[in-house]
Amino acid sequence: MGAGFFAGVLHLFLFCCFISAVSAAQGGGVPSLELWCVAKNNAEDSALQSALDWACGPGGANCAPIQNGGPCYDASNILRMASFAFNDYFIKNGLTDDSCNFSNTAALTSLNPSYKKCIFPSSRGNVNLNGSATAGPATADMSASNSISRRWDLGSISICLLFSIPLVLL
Repeated sequence: MGAGFFAGVLHLFLFCCFISAVSAAQGGGVPSLELWCVAKNNAEDSALQSALDWACGPGGANCAPIQNGGPCYDASNILRMASFAFNDYFIKNGLTDDSCNFSNTAALTSLNPSYKKCIFPSSRGNVNLNGSATAGPATADMSASNSISRRWDLGSISICLLFSIPLVLL
């Protein structure tokens, strides 16, 4: 392998490290990815209703917007109403995979599910790479959780390590 290959790998490695450093400096390591927890479109209506009842009851989600007269109320669309409740629970409960499951009737999306006057809050500004929530509930500590943001952190490290391996072998 010639000097050109070494220079190319070195440039890729330095670029990767630069991007990681800029990302960390701009937001303390916070990715600019917005996430929402929504009902799966292939979930059974009865399973969605059961999960919705739990989220609005024992789960403690704010379901006022999906009550009759609220901006997100649509009795003919359980998918939309369940999505609003699921997302509220997700935002309030640590932004983890576990807080967006609802017996496998929910999934994370980066597509904003808001419509008309029904605005879904997103995870933006809530996910922090150090493992804690920067906004939302004061008790949200994700240090021991399987957080979505931690995967981004490991991904950045993996890419830098991948580009550094040829440097060590040369």
